[in-house]
Amino acid sequence: MSFSGKYQLESQEGFVEFMKAVGLPDDLIEKGKDIKSVTEIEENGDQFKVIVTTGAKVMINSFTIGQEAEIETLTGEKIKAVVNKEGNKLKTVLNKVTSVTELVDGNTLVNTLTLGSLVYKRISKRLA
Repeated sequence: MSFSGKYQLESQEGFVEFMKAVGLPDDLIEKGKDIKSVTEIEENGDQFKVIVTTGAKVMINSFTIGQEAEIETLTGEKIKAVVNKEGNKLKTVLNKVTSVTELVDGNTLVNTLTLGSLVYKRISKRLA
């Protein structure tokens, strides 16, 4: 199953608490909590390009599975990380945050971010 495609955020859980924990300012949390971001994924073999558009902010991360890459985090910080693919899941650790992006079926993308006991879950649906 290919990750390639465009997905629109449908629902999210734990946004406010998680964003406070990673240090996002309150005004950005307030602005961001109701925005339906769009995630566009281009998969070409082991090479991925992920473009997340949230309102006016566009975050672009390119990486190759199993190789170190510079990844931009939710707070805009750029850190070196390795993304691994296990079946239909992409996994990486960014500082203390574990990110798992899973293609549940052909049309549903679930991204789960974990920081200690805090969990932020985003569910996006494929756009036609």
